[in-house]
Amino acid sequence: MKIIFATGNEGKMKEIRMILADLGAEILSMKEAGMDLDIEEDGLTFEENAIIKARAVHAHAKDAVVLADDSGLEIDYLDRQPGVYSSRYMGEDTPYDVKNAAIIRKLAGAVEEERTARFVCVIAAALPDGRILTSQGVIEGRIAHKPAGEEGFGYDPIFYVPDFHATTAELTPEQKNAVSHRGKALRAMKRKLSRYFEEYEK
Repeated sequence: MKIIFATGNEGKMKEIRMILADLGAEILSMKEAGMDLDIEEDGLTFEENAIIKARAVHAHAKDAVVLADDSGLEIDYLDRQPGVYSSRYMGEDTPYDVKNAAIIRKLAGAVEEERTARFVCVIAAALPDGRILTSQGVIEGRIAHKPAGEEGFGYDPIFYVPDFHATTAELTPEQKNAVSHRGKALRAMKRKLSRYFEEYEK
C-alpha cells in the first residue's frame, strides 16, 4: 500500500514518517509522487481544507491512500487568528521569523493569562474506495515573549509549552511528536488506517 501526503514541507514529512513508519506502507510527499498541483484551500475550517486537499490529490492517485492536513495557530488575544490562514498570514512568501516577530509585537501588552494559544491539526484521508476519514489533534500553550529554539519550523519558536518550560522549537523531535497537534492527529489517523489496512489485506 502506498500513502501520499499532500505536502511538500520536508519538516512535516520527517514528522509524518517517524509516526507512521510501522504501518508498513511506502510514504511519499506530493513531490516524490511526481505531483505539482495548485490546490485552492477555500474552506472555512481546518477540516474542510484538509478534505479539499485530500480529494484533490486523490483525483490523481486513486490507487493510493492520500493524506492531507490543515493546521494552524489560534491565538486567543488575536481572536483566534491566524487560524486557518496561518500559512498565508502576512503573505505566503513572508518568512516565519518575520511573522513570529510581528505576532510578538501584537502581544506586547498582553499579560501571561492573555497569551493563551493552541496549535490545531486536522488530518483527512481519502481512501481508494472513495471514503474519507478524519482525525484531529490539539496542543495548548502560550505565545512566548521572544523566539527560542532551532528545532521544528513555522511558529514553533514562539509557541511555549508550560509542561516542558520550552517552546516547541526547543523540544527534541521525539518530545514534539509525543505532544504536538500533528503527532496526536497522526496517531489517531494511524489507528484508523491500521484497521483499514487489515480489511484491505483480507
